[in-house]
Amino acid sequence: MANHSAVIEEKLLWVSLGRVSGLGPQTFCQLLKAFGSPENIYAANPKQLREIVSERIAGEIIGGYDADALEQTRLWLSQHNNHLVTLADPEYPKSLLEIADPPPFLYAKGNLSLLNQPSIAIVGSRNASVQGEKNAEAFAADLCAYGLCIVSGLALGIDGAAHRGALKAQGATIAVVGTGLDIVYPAKHRDLAHQVVQNGLIISEFDLGTPSKPQNFPKRNRIISGLSLGCLVVEANLQSGSQITARLATEQGREVFAIPGSIHSPMSKGCHQLIKQGAKLVDCLQDIVEELNLSQNPQSHLTSDHDIHSANSSVNADANIILTTMGYDPITLDNLVTLSGLTVSAVSSMLMLLELEGKIATLTGGQYQKIM
Repeated sequence: MANHSAVIEEKLLWVSLGRVSGLGPQTFCQLLKAFGSPENIYAANPKQLREIVSERIAGEIIGGYDADALEQTRLWLSQHNNHLVTLADPEYPKSLLEIADPPPFLYAKGNLSLLNQPSIAIVGSRNASVQGEKNAEAFAADLCAYGLCIVSGLALGIDGAAHRGALKAQGATIAVVGTGLDIVYPAKHRDLAHQVVQNGLIISEFDLGTPSKPQNFPKRNRIISGLSLGCLVVEANLQSGSQITARLATEQGREVFAIPGSIHSPMSKGCHQLIKQGAKLVDCLQDIVEELNLSQNPQSHLTSDHDIHSANSSVNADANIILTTMGYDPITLDNLVTLSGLTVSAVSSMLMLLELEGKIATLTGGQYQKIM
């Protein structure tokens, strides 16, 4: 017990140093290279410190380690399954050592061994379509079958679907969050976060108690991409966090993949822009398998054309007419009536049936879309 307490106190020196105002990851790492450990940094004199940091930061470090201020962190670290992984620990992800500004330490909750498992990021819009979420779930499940850990950000929409896909496939998943680990954001994902902790890992570089702040999410995105061999963008508009993650992935030398969509959907425009900029267009699992040189050949969960046609045969002729008429873009009831030649009553009836069977989704604005 005493030894465990000593380890916690040593970890708290990292947290204390991380709280020094204006001391970013790169400068933190420079201090570590110069002095070897946070303990040695706190023992350094002002002149030594000023060779690396400003006088103000040096003064704050000389002020020392405030143990009382870190009591909440001490208690959190003493609880089961809670960890602080530092650059000095063997569990620290090797992939993050390759990026320009690795976090000096990570708060973690769950299975630490996943930090060094081969991973792929799956990200996308918070306002995803039903089809987009289904794609994210299916790709996540299939990629888990190749031994990859699914990394995402626990956000609504595509992120949540990616985590769910991994969990349903009994695969591994890591959620990188932009708050302290004592806060679940968004609150709607409280149950999902609990499942991730039980079967995977949640990590953050932010102090306990850190609330949801817009500036924190782009910062955490470098960890999502940095942990991964590549980044798959499922749906994204032109001004999205997914675009930031994809850019960071490119800067870090990771592969970027994007799923194309309808030219009329704003959620496809971000993916189309990425493809124009050199991202690999993905319309099947094999596109990723070949690019990443994955060696296994598991049974795919992704729906094939044969599966779609077999499923469609289970509905009557009018329903098949509706599915054929819908194409792949959202469509209104009025347009379906006009294009199908069926009555309003028949179309309405078939839409209800198809939605119950999970073959279409109702969208905002009175539109409908086929689910592949």
